Amino acid sequence: MTPEEFEIGKKIYFERCAGCHGVLRKGATGKNLEPHWSKKAADGSVQEGGMLKLGTARLDKIIALGTEGGMVNYDDILTKQEIDIMARYIQQTPPVPPEFSLADMQASWKLIVPVAERPKKQMNKVNLKNVFAVTLRDTGKLALIDGDTKEIWQILNTGYAVHISRMSLSGRYVYTVGRDGLVTLIDLWFEKPTTVASIRMGSDARSVDTSKFKGFEDKYLIGGGYWPPQYSIMEGDTLKPLKVISTRGMTVDGEYHPEPRVASIVASHIKPEWVVNVKETGQILLVDYSDIKNLRTTTIESAKFLHDGGWDASKRYFMVAANASHKIAAVDTKTGKLAALIDTKKIPHPGRGANFLHPKYGPVWATGHLGDAVVSLISTPSDKKEHAKFKQYNWKVVEELKMPGAGNLFVKTHPKSNHLWADMPMNPERENAEVNYVYDIRDLSKPPVRIDVAKDSGLPVTKALRRAVHQEYNEKGDEVWISLWGGKTDQSAIVIYDDKTLKLKKVITSPDMITPTGKFNVWNTQHDIY
Repeated sequence: MTPEEFEIGKKIYFERCAGCHGVLRKGATGKNLEPHWSKKAADGSVQEGGMLKLGTARLDKIIALGTEGGMVNYDDILTKQEIDIMARYIQQTPPVPPEFSLADMQASWKLIVPVAERPKKQMNKVNLKNVFAVTLRDTGKLALIDGDTKEIWQILNTGYAVHISRMSLSGRYVYTVGRDGLVTLIDLWFEKPTTVASIRMGSDARSVDTSKFKGFEDKYLIGGGYWPPQYSIMEGDTLKPLKVISTRGMTVDGEYHPEPRVASIVASHIKPEWVVNVKETGQILLVDYSDIKNLRTTTIESAKFLHDGGWDASKRYFMVAANASHKIAAVDTKTGKLAALIDTKKIPHPGRGANFLHPKYGPVWATGHLGDAVVSLISTPSDKKEHAKFKQYNWKVVEELKMPGAGNLFVKTHPKSNHLWADMPMNPERENAEVNYVYDIRDLSKPPVRIDVAKDSGLPVTKALRRAVHQEYNEKGDEVWISLWGGKTDQSAIVIYDDKTLKLKKVITSPDMITPTGKFNVWNTQHDIY
């Protein structure tokens, strides 16, 4: 490769590939891409175990067309030249990015509006409970949309490809984290939402959450790094950096790993703790933030590779996908122990999951799968007397709802809804990637309703797929918002449905609506409603 090609490959790999395959390409949700097997020998020799080394031609096809294991096709995202560059780039030795210290964080910290200079009360008339924070992935921006009027309220600069937005317990602040490690703090009390602080945690990141326990409301913010593999603790209202903790160490198999990335993080509702999931090691950390100077951590062994997850209905148990092990780990945050390790179909990817009352099995939590054509329903415990009869099913997959293909990223419902929505954006087929399937949770024997989101948007058909992704309910639980994620040069949209009738209600689109992905309703995100 020429130096110019190498730089192009490095940029594309960071933006499109590192999240699944790792910065050092050791694999997690995606396969290992180290040169020892990606680079084909001149004599056509095979690697250890008899697996053929891939080589440029084979890699070119995989990148262009995708795989049934959950990798999307890139022939409508990258040019032929870029695909050729990537096929050669991942046969090179991975470059190692620099480390990032507490001093580096301090140097990057910007307190734009000090606390004393911020409003003392809400200065606008917007219903903040029903505001949606919408990631505009490829532009490095966040759209804040008024859920009542369906108008774009404000678009702000953030980190590149914001992975999640999290809300303060008060509902005043929005925290975002970009894949470039940039954290922004947005104050909704101004007449127009305003970024009041920012900080960089490293070169790659995915997760943040605040402190939620009584007496610590929004006092601290925790952020998880993909590179360097570590987590950072900051002041909740200023982002002033306080502490950095490395996650490098031993896996559940007893092997050292140099890149154990921090995946999902959630704040406990019953203790001053964060649940921190370390992807490559399969270790779940319960981090006690009651004394930051003398940090106490409980380490729980589960399975590799930990990814995303959410609370069960009681908010006592955290359910997280060990997706490369095809398992869901359930952590009892009351006892601080692993409650169960549940086998599922291939590559579970729940997002935050979905909780509802199954007519036969009682309380269940749902996850979809990147690698299999089902939605798995797992029975979860309940302290309610009327649910005692369901105890026999706890921590078992009690039902698998059929999907027309693999490639699901998110499932979603709401306590006021009778529906379970499931997407398929990672499926390579247009008829799957551009739709949602909606199940009636009162009678799951009924076939799901197919919702053609791309067609309902009214946007013209393009060569590139518009992936229907990430369903999010409004505050009242009677609308479902879906991102129609098009190419960077194609028009995208937010498509809104009436949850009771499943009829189209509104399409939000504009020249500024570029590559929308995750959407986070303030009220539902504040209170972990899913």
